[in-house]
Amino acid sequence: MNILGVSCFYHDSAACLIKDGVIVAAAQEERFNRIKNSCEFPINAINFCIQKAGITFNDIDYVGFYEKPFFKFYRVLSNHLKDWPFSFSNFLDTMPKWLQDRLIIPLILEKEIGFKGKVLFIKHHLSHASSAFLVSPFEEAAILTCDGVGEWATLTCGFGRGNDVKIYKELRYPNSLGLLYTALTAYLGFAANQEEGTVMALAGCGNPGYLDKFKKIFNVKPDGSFIIDTSYFGFNKGSKMYSRKFIKTFGKDRKSGDKIEERHRDIAASLQKFVEETLISIARALHNETKMDKLCLAGGSFLNCVANNKILEEASFKEIFIQPAAGDAGGALGVASYIYHTILKKPRNHIMTHTYLGPEFSATEIRRALLTNNLNFQEFDESGLTKNIAEKLANNEIVGWFQGRTEFGPRALGNRSILANPCNPNIKGLLNSKVKKREPFRPYAPAVLEERANEFFEMRCKSPFMLLAPKIKAEKKGLIPGVTHVDGTARVQTVGKDTNQRLWQLIKEFENITGIPMIINTSFNLRGEPIVCTPEDAINSFKKSEMDCLVLGDYVIDKKT
Repeated sequence: MNILGVSCFYHDSAACLIKDGVIVAAAQEERFNRIKNSCEFPINAINFCIQKAGITFNDIDYVGFYEKPFFKFYRVLSNHLKDWPFSFSNFLDTMPKWLQDRLIIPLILEKEIGFKGKVLFIKHHLSHASSAFLVSPFEEAAILTCDGVGEWATLTCGFGRGNDVKIYKELRYPNSLGLLYTALTAYLGFAANQEEGTVMALAGCGNPGYLDKFKKIFNVKPDGSFIIDTSYFGFNKGSKMYSRKFIKTFGKDRKSGDKIEERHRDIAASLQKFVEETLISIARALHNETKMDKLCLAGGSFLNCVANNKILEEASFKEIFIQPAAGDAGGALGVASYIYHTILKKPRNHIMTHTYLGPEFSATEIRRALLTNNLNFQEFDESGLTKNIAEKLANNEIVGWFQGRTEFGPRALGNRSILANPCNPNIKGLLNSKVKKREPFRPYAPAVLEERANEFFEMRCKSPFMLLAPKIKAEKKGLIPGVTHVDGTARVQTVGKDTNQRLWQLIKEFENITGIPMIINTSFNLRGEPIVCTPEDAINSFKKSEMDCLVLGDYVIDKKT
C-alpha cells in the first residue's frame, strides 16, 4: 500500500510517501528548488519520494492533501466580502491563485504526475494532529495543535487512541496566536512566516513590560481560549497585518535593517510571555478534560522550543511528543498517516525516531562534485574522520558537516549542519557575523550526547528534534558559553548512538579532547537560503562563507589548502 501526502500553495510545500505503514521518504520542495519556504507544487519532492520508494506513479494507491481547499476558500472569500472595500488589494492578489490551482488539486495531480486515482482531503488541523500522534510512541495521548490558520481553525484540542484521532474543540479565525506571532514578526522588522524564530531569540534579551497591553488585545478565558480585538490588526486589509491602532499602542514599527531598540526587545519578550501563558492554560485544560498523561504537539507554533519546554514543565503532562516538521510541511506526513491508519485502519507499526528522510548522495557523486569544483580533499575512514574533525572543532575551527540523508523539517539535526566549539565564548559572534550573517543576538544550539544531557541541562525527557529549550544548570554555564542564551536556556538536541551513530561518535571524540560531551549544531545554510541538499549546495555555501572546513561524507576539504 503506497500513500502519497502533499502540502503546498501557502508556504513550506512538501511531500511524504508511506509504504506499508513506514515513512519511506519525506522532503520539502525548498531543498530542491532553493526557494526558502517554497509554496510551489512540490513536484521535485514528489519525484524524490517515488524514486526512493522504488515505485512508479501508477503504484500510488491514494494521494492525500493536507487541507480542504473549498472549505478554506469559503473562509477567504467571506472575509474579503466582510472587509470590503479595504480587502480589495488582497482580493486581487489571492483570487487568481485560487482559480489557477488551489481549487483543482486533482487536476493539478493529473497534469503534473499523471495521477488519476483517489485524492482524499482532510482538515488542516487534523493533518497536524495526525502528524504528531500517529507516528508517536503513544497508544493514547492528548493532542494540541496551533498555527496561523487552516480552513477556519487556528488551534485545536483533541486526543488519539490506537488508530483514531479526534478533535473535540477548536478556536477559529481571526482568534489566532500564530497570526499574532507572525504579525509581531513583521512589526519588529523581520520576515513573516520565516523569522518567527528570530523574534523568539530576541525575546530572551528583553523584559515583558508590555504584557498587560497584549492582555487587553486578547480577552483570555480561564481555560486559555480567547477572543482577539481585531481593531489592532489588518489580517485581510492591505499590506500590513497590524493596524494604526496597534502602532499607536506599541509605537512606530521597525523596518528591516533598523537598529534594534530596548523597546523592540521588550515587545518580543512580552509577546513570547503572553503566548507561553496562553498555551500553558490551554494545555492544562486539555489535561483536565482528557485525563491523559501524554501530549502530542504539532502546528507551526510548536516550533517555539521555549514555549514547548514551559508546557512540559507546567501543564501536568508526563511525556511529550512534538512533530519535528511541525509546520505545514508536516501536514503531508499527517494526511498520509491518517489515510493509512485511520481511514484504512491499518496497524501503526512505525515510530518517528528521526527525521533523516530526504535525499542522500553516494561517495561517487560527492567525489564528482569535488573534482568538478577543483577542490583539494582528503579521504578518511570513520574513526579517522571523527577524530580529525573533533580536533578541528577543539581548535575553534568552524566545520560544514554533510552526511547521509537530509532532515525533514526546519531543524538540521546532524546531517546538514554547521558545527563549532561550544566552549569558545566568542563563537556566537563569529558564527553570526562570518558564517550565518545574521543578527548578533541569535543563539546557537548544543548537540549533546543523550546519556550526558542531564548533567548540563534541566531536562525532563530526551530532545532528539531540537524542540525543547531547558535551562542550563548554573554550574555548567561557564563551561559552555557558546550555547548559553542570555535567558540561561539552550535549544537542546540530544544525540543517541542508535539514531545518528557518526554524529554521536564525533561528539564522543570531542569529549575525549575537551571533557565536554557536546558541540554546537546549526543549520547548514546562509541567511535567506534553505538548508543545503546536494554536495554542490554545500560547496557553494562553503565558498561564500568563512567556514574553515567542509566535510562531505568521508571527504574533508580544508579552506587553508
